[in-house]
Amino acid sequence: MRIPPVVIGAVALAAAAAIAVRAGIDDAAGSRAAGRHNSTQVVQALSARPGSYLGLYAPRVPGSYSGVSSFTQVTTLTPSVIMYYSSWLEQFQTGFALDVARHAAVPLVQIEPAGVSLAAIAAGDYDSYLGSFAQAVRSYGNAVILSFGHEMNGSWYSWGHGHAAAADFVRAWRHIVTVFRSVGADNVTWLWTVNIVSDRPGGSGIPSPAAWWPGSSYVTWVGIDGYYLEPGWRFVSLFGPTIGIVRKFTGKPIIISETGAGQAGQPAQITDLAAGIRTYGLLGFVWFDAVGKSDWRVITPAAVSALRVAAGLYARDGA
Repeated sequence: MRIPPVVIGAVALAAAAAIAVRAGIDDAAGSRAAGRHNSTQVVQALSARPGSYLGLYAPRVPGSYSGVSSFTQVTTLTPSVIMYYSSWLEQFQTGFALDVARHAAVPLVQIEPAGVSLAAIAAGDYDSYLGSFAQAVRSYGNAVILSFGHEMNGSWYSWGHGHAAAADFVRAWRHIVTVFRSVGADNVTWLWTVNIVSDRPGGSGIPSPAAWWPGSSYVTWVGIDGYYLEPGWRFVSLFGPTIGIVRKFTGKPIIISETGAGQAGQPAQITDLAAGIRTYGLLGFVWFDAVGKSDWRVITPAAVSALRVAAGLYARDGA
């Protein structure tokens, strides 16, 4: 369950072998440093090694990199993935992506089709927009992680459960991937992002995401969103059931793509989150570092210390 992006900024933290990530993205390091890109370069697939990603979605992205810099200043950790939310018909933010690349990181774009007919997307009504977006991603030339219609098994978005047919979502997802592939945007890692299943009070009615699965040939990674809403909650009960469901229909790598914990008990839950990532062999996790429904920010000395320990040797010291 996620706070709407209009009121949030988030940190993508993934327990993270930044060195492994760089193996997939540093072939273009020279052009990144110069703020240039090469549409003909070959981009290696991002690492699927467990514990490979430390990333961030911070306030003010993609309009500014200042939130990312502030996070690094507070934690001395530098993310390898920077996430931002993109409204429908908004073009790929190439300038921001180049800024991300200059920091040796990968942009993660969550495309949100608010108020848009999924059937119309699947029918090709928005191919001009999608083709333009895809061409921009291809021209950018470096690795990009793209997600569409995240948390679709929840009921809080227009594209989600109870508002749009799962079959239409599947057709729209497949069509989008096909459009990108048709223009040669092979630098995309496709992240299918779901919400945790839940029957907790206040979170009931979040079903298995299986009906929205577009098929293994259309997905690179699976993302799972979920929050530590209470100080006593732990990874096994929070994420374990959803991981188990996902594993019944795909073996694709999984990343906890959006999470957070309130100030009460936050250090212990950061430690628990990192332990869960290791136990389940996941790619990493995405931390929501903002004030929304709760104060998810990592700001206290104890929380910062826990996060630095969680990131361990995989994170680069911030400059």
